[in-house]
Amino acid sequence: MKMNLKSVLFAAIGFFVLAAHVHAEEKVVATVNGIPILESQVQSAINKKTNDRQAALNKVIDDILVDQAVKESDVKVNNAQIDQIIEGIAAQNGLTFGQLLDALDYQGISYRAYRQQIAQQVMMSEVRNHAISQSVDVSREQVEVLAKKMLDEAKAKGSVAQISDTQYEVRHILLKLNPLLNDAQAKAQLEQIRADIIVGKTTFADAALKYSKDYLSGANGGSLGYAFPEMYVGPFNQAVRTTKPGVISAPFKTEFGWHILEVTNTRQADRTEDAYRQKAYEQIVNQQLQDSARDWVQALRKRANIKYIN
Repeated sequence: MKMNLKSVLFAAIGFFVLAAHVHAEEKVVATVNGIPILESQVQSAINKKTNDRQAALNKVIDDILVDQAVKESDVKVNNAQIDQIIEGIAAQNGLTFGQLLDALDYQGISYRAYRQQIAQQVMMSEVRNHAISQSVDVSREQVEVLAKKMLDEAKAKGSVAQISDTQYEVRHILLKLNPLLNDAQAKAQLEQIRADIIVGKTTFADAALKYSKDYLSGANGGSLGYAFPEMYVGPFNQAVRTTKPGVISAPFKTEFGWHILEVTNTRQADRTEDAYRQKAYEQIVNQQLQDSARDWVQALRKRANIKYIN
């Protein structure tokens, strides 16, 4: 059988053109948090949604980000939650559950599909809220600049309200955990130190100098000076607020180790600047939340690592 050389040549050219086309389509054009986007994915989005290549690429990126956000949020929608929502929908429309089923059936919608649709909406709402909250990024510099501006404006108008709050003078003894000192041992040792101070075997200052692993305060009798309680970590903050002046607290644990503390004095101190910092912080956060809520996918983009490959 004779084969036309020209036909063979054109067939070979066609094969290489097709191979080149396939190769071009499988080219990586971008990555989203390390996930590659292929040219073929972009071309598919162009065919289905738009003739604008950049818009199609953005659509692929957004789809990946939403999918990642769903997995990252780990949102779970339970049946009881869906039941409650459906009952609420029926009540808002003045329907019984049976009448709602009849209405769905009349519209050709199965109850199972209806539940799945609601579950999807609830899940996406939770994912959206999670993404929006994660998008908030406030720096100390932003807060300081806005707080100063707000305070200066209030001073110019003569509308500054002086705010004061309680500062606590505190002294403490800290024991840090190590291979030779576990939680139970540290707590027991502090209980004994506390008992010795109470009965007068030693003073708080001497015990702090001898035992405290916060060497800076220990050398000063355990004194941390005056401070607002929120300057300390959570459990220490709570102990400061709940321990009566002159009473030595029971041992408690923080991320730094085990402590006992005594509130030795209190005083009122000006917190006007702190109040304006708080106002500034809240204003910045609220503005970012509003911006993100308008386009929550854009909020996902804000913290995503998107790279375009030429």
